[in-house]
Amino acid sequence: MSASLPIVRTVADLRARVRAWRAEGLRIGFTPTMGALHEGHLSLVRLARTRADRVVASVFVNPTQFGPNEDFDAYPRDEAGDAALLAGAGCDLLYAPSTVEMYPAGAATTVTVAGVSEPLDGQARPGHFAGVATVVAKLLNQCAPDIAVFGEKDYQQLQVIRRLVADLDLPVEIVGGPTARADDGLALSSRNAYLSPAERAVAPRLNAALREVFEAVKAGADVATAEQQAVSSLVAAGFGPVDYVEVRRPGTLERLGPGPADGPLRVLGAARLGRTRLIDNVGD
Repeated sequence: MSASLPIVRTVADLRARVRAWRAEGLRIGFTPTMGALHEGHLSLVRLARTRADRVVASVFVNPTQFGPNEDFDAYPRDEAGDAALLAGAGCDLLYAPSTVEMYPAGAATTVTVAGVSEPLDGQARPGHFAGVATVVAKLLNQCAPDIAVFGEKDYQQLQVIRRLVADLDLPVEIVGGPTARADDGLALSSRNAYLSPAERAVAPRLNAALREVFEAVKAGADVATAEQQAVSSLVAAGFGPVDYVEVRRPGTLERLGPGPADGPLRVLGAARLGRTRLIDNVGD
């Protein structure tokens, strides 16, 4: 089935395809990915399909969002497998640019989003969200879709992208897709492939700990106490280091606590298990 999925590798070819669809009056959906696709990605493609006449997915492992000691070189890559999965999910076009196509010689512009990008992963992974914002701004400009779908598993990233689109007046609707999970609660991620069998058995504890924080705070518990108890439980389960477990306000990611908190909540966490960094979030 992958042979039936057209692949374009240049901005010019992508724009030509999209321009032809627009000439037919068709609505365009877009799902950016870094490949190594799983059911979480495919659910976003299917969601885009319900909102658009044609769906483009990109596969590009973006070097600018990886830190110097992160896993860019080791990040899993399987374009042929990804193309087959995308075709089966109803994708109409795969955009798979090279690094040189995305960042030509002399490229000197970086997009930064203040505020929502600064806490959490913004502190744990300096420069990460500048890389994300820059590549997403480029991809949205290159594809010019009507809607673009991003997963809620990367909740802070989704808020950064919403802020980016609003601030730059980009004519695209950003749609958040629900986090896809394994039966035991582990959020699906390409990086889960790094987990050993023993680590995979422990990994769902991150989601469970975040849910415990959410339920405790909703019941009136002190925010700081609930957060610290979650960190301690994760360390006891074998995680470490724990980058953060924090209760934030949805959308703005405003810090909550100490003390009880009312209203909508989002609990976000990131922790290492062996060599794998896992992130997750739960909330209203």
